Amino acid sequence: MLETTELTKAFKGKTVVKDVSLYLNKGESVGLLGPNGAGKSTTISMICSLLKPSSGDVRFHGKSIVKNPGTIRKVIGVVPQEIALYEELSARENLKFFGGIYKLKGMELDRRIQEVLEIVGLQERQKELIKTYSGGMKRRINIAAALLHEPEIVIMDEPTVGIDPQSRNHILETVRLLNQEKGTTVLYTSHYMEEVEQLCSRVYIMDHGQMIASGTKQELLQILSGEETMQLKLEGDRGGIVEELDGFTDILQIDETEEGLKLIVKKGSNILSGVVHAAERHQVQVINIHVHTPSLEDVFLHLTGRKLRD
Repeated sequence: MLETTELTKAFKGKTVVKDVSLYLNKGESVGLLGPNGAGKSTTISMICSLLKPSSGDVRFHGKSIVKNPGTIRKVIGVVPQEIALYEELSARENLKFFGGIYKLKGMELDRRIQEVLEIVGLQERQKELIKTYSGGMKRRINIAAALLHEPEIVIMDEPTVGIDPQSRNHILETVRLLNQEKGTTVLYTSHYMEEVEQLCSRVYIMDHGQMIASGTKQELLQILSGEETMQLKLEGDRGGIVEELDGFTDILQIDETEEGLKLIVKKGSNILSGVVHAAERHQVQVINIHVHTPSLEDVFLHLTGRKLRD
């Protein structure tokens, strides 16, 4: 349905996206992950025809949108990272304005406004000014504006950043509704790994402007199929124990967490007693140990060496 081929973008001689190739099948929900500065938003801007690539192409149903951007603009809805609403207007007035940009009018526009307000759960608050809305409500109206023209593809660029849990859950349910019940194709970027795991059937991982991995969740998890994750809850100064554990050949990666340490270890390795003894030597109290198979976030850390929220 939509495909990018070796998409590259440079600003003043600095390449920020290099040779990015991805595709979206009709009706898919696809995740695009990467730390800040990875090139996700630049890639999205090129897909939306807001930025012209330095090289490469974006094709929709086989036709280049770089040469004919109007093709994609008619069928795509974009939920930007930043709130894009007029604070002094009501929710309904905002939607009427954006509907006009999509060339909707009259009864058709009124019908679509009511439908999208129902989807985002704000029909009872539609006459209130945007400046009186909470952050979560503003983001829901942002989504409503992107859905007015019934787009075939919706791109959501970190739509749940900085909002309350109730609004976040409502947005996730909205994405599920659009994808699973209405068949809308979704490209979803997020700083919350669990959101992508819940919503997306395939995932692309970007870092330093390049695509470094892609596949279904199960395919990506196979990258660490020979490893296990050991989560340690600790009390005490961790400096010494981290230095000692770094010398264990069966420990492949060590990440510090709020509560202790996360270790990626070779599957089946018998290092538990060694870890406990190391803690004793450095006067660190082990409160809890949990061993489990690696998650998608573990794969991300393995590939990029950075936490997703960095």
